[in-house]
Amino acid sequence: MATLYYLILVPMVYLAVAVFVLGTIWRIGRLLAAPSAPPPPPIYPLRKPAWLFAVGDALLLPTVLRHNFRLWLALALFHLGLLALLLGHLELIAEFKILQVVPHGIFLGHGFVGLAVILCLIYFLCRRMVSPTKELSVPEDYLLLVLFLFTALFGAQMDWARTWYDYSSMGVDEYRAYLSSLIALKPNIEGVTSAGHSFMLVGHIFFANLLIMAFPFTKLMHAIFTFAMNKFRRG
Repeated sequence: MATLYYLILVPMVYLAVAVFVLGTIWRIGRLLAAPSAPPPPPIYPLRKPAWLFAVGDALLLPTVLRHNFRLWLALALFHLGLLALLLGHLELIAEFKILQVVPHGIFLGHGFVGLAVILCLIYFLCRRMVSPTKELSVPEDYLLLVLFLFTALFGAQMDWARTWYDYSSMGVDEYRAYLSSLIALKPNIEGVTSAGHSFMLVGHIFFANLLIMAFPFTKLMHAIFTFAMNKFRRG
């Protein structure tokens, strides 16, 4: 078991980062090397600056809001939850005083953010199983949602374990020591494998690694391209 933990917490993490970086560079390179096409007529030619409205399209999803308020609400909650979780993960690397404006433990929301993200993912997955979305879905859609769901479930379980079951032996200091050792290329997993709920961290990182490796080759690349594409549409 110790060997399996090490393989997931160290070599697989480095592999995931390498695949993500090289895959993203490859995808961007392919896009830049593709033959250029004439730009489409801007959808709102009189609105300037176009980049500002492009940001609004990307962040506020006005088209989704007009056609499906329930989906728009789930998407908004999901992306806000991801932002809060990203900030929480940044705090596992170093202390950021600006993030302490709202008093919290390791993560913002005291577990409710993770729960909200999980509920949104379950909604997205169920939505893929009924018409007309079912007919428009491909295996990649289900794979990404399952990877997201298991990553979120194991991550939330770590927070709930400290709150509900008093598994407090693994805290922010242990996380920071582990991440710092990875960054320094001197991996040390002792602090994060000695607690009773270490398997939750290993499961969380395992599915996160798979998600990171899948990122450059799936629809998740919209996170990088969305602003540029909306600006292109705006003219």
